[in-house]
Amino acid sequence: MANGIIIIDKPADWTSMDVCAKLRGILKTKKVGHAGTLDPMATGVLPVFVGQATRGVSFAESGDKEYLAVLRLGLVTNTQDTSGQVLHRTEELPDRAALEAVLPRFTGEISQLPPMYSAIKIGGKKLYELARRGKEVERKPRSITIHELELLEGEGTEYVLRVRCSKGTYVRTLCHDLGAALGTGGCMAALRRTAAGAYTAAQAVPLADILAHPAPESLLLPVDTLFAAHPALTLTPAQEKCCRNGASFTLRFAPGRYRLYAESGEFLALGEVRDGRMETVKSFFAI
Repeated sequence: MANGIIIIDKPADWTSMDVCAKLRGILKTKKVGHAGTLDPMATGVLPVFVGQATRGVSFAESGDKEYLAVLRLGLVTNTQDTSGQVLHRTEELPDRAALEAVLPRFTGEISQLPPMYSAIKIGGKKLYELARRGKEVERKPRSITIHELELLEGEGTEYVLRVRCSKGTYVRTLCHDLGAALGTGGCMAALRRTAAGAYTAAQAVPLADILAHPAPESLLLPVDTLFAAHPALTLTPAQEKCCRNGASFTLRFAPGRYRLYAESGEFLALGEVRDGRMETVKSFFAI
């Protein structure tokens, strides 16, 4: 069975689940999951986990993301992007300096109100399902972190922003809020994810190339690439036995997380040293 991670350059007009469904057929396995949903209009980095690697999805989802977003000023829609119903339009627009001046207010830890057109569930219903029926319900603001917010180019109605942010950030809501802060309204006109956790656009393979590839399983990256930032550690046979049995063992290493390998080179687990003992955080060996 295929195992590993494939970094998709998601095309526009595909949902993240559409991509996974297509890969299930190509790779002939049911165990396929993605890390970090991209809206249909968005393109870019979508890490997809296959087989045993699906155990790592939660680690990828929690990682920071980076985007290039097109902010359109003077336009407000019900979806906070250009695909939605227009609620307000104006031609009285601020200049570039005014936009640059408000960016610091949206950098760092900020509060963001999730949009109605989102997959968040309230009372067992997804918000977008309620929104499509014309309903709006109360949502609680969420704390997110915008690590970097940079104006790259643009003038007039459209500007390109680079956003590096935490899990749970809605970039279209950021565009909406920037427009509100400027008093003209705004929405997102385009979005491309350039990085997700450890993976970047340079590693992403266009979906069309995967569909045409004679051996798509050869494009899978090893699951340990997800943890490349952590040091590697080769276990002794006795330590490996403990790891495979889910038992901790004494190890006088510096506290922190490590990639654990068997002497054969097989990636076994992500481990963590606490108080002089190595404990398994998540195992990845075949059972």
